[in-house]
Amino acid sequence: MAIGDYFKVTGFLADMKSRNLSLYGQWIGISCIFLSLALGIANLFHVNIVFIFGIIAIIQAPILALVEIPFLLKIFRIPDSIITFIQQLDTNWMRSLFYVIMAVIQWLSLTCMATSLLTLAILYTANALFYGGAAILGQDFHKSNVVATVQVNEIPSEAQIRNVL
Repeated sequence: MAIGDYFKVTGFLADMKSRNLSLYGQWIGISCIFLSLALGIANLFHVNIVFIFGIIAIIQAPILALVEIPFLLKIFRIPDSIITFIQQLDTNWMRSLFYVIMAVIQWLSLTCMATSLLTLAILYTANALFYGGAAILGQDFHKSNVVATVQVNEIPSEAQIRNVL
């Protein structure tokens, strides 16, 4: 195990020991990125209308990635309106509301047919509860020690990016 991997593992363990519900929510949100993509693709092959919810799950994956991994805002060219929207989600209440909306969309998939998208609905609901619980308990909104946090104001210029590449 490389030294960088050791610090990531210890950072994850520190997050789990912190008892801050917003950190638990962030880690579930990160796992939801991959699950949303995988389950969305898996549900594209249904004959009935469930494939629409599969497409929605695939769309939810990059949205979650931008919300939960702020470093991605620095890497990709993203319109200012989306950056502003994502910055507004940097409170426990707003993240809870965001995940409630995501969960409701996936719970609606059950009206067509019970599929693996139920897993997403449950995880989005759990995430909403974690962020909502953190807000109710008055815990500060924290981002993980492992996931790089970036201020959008610190985005490098195009010349700096070209020099790095």
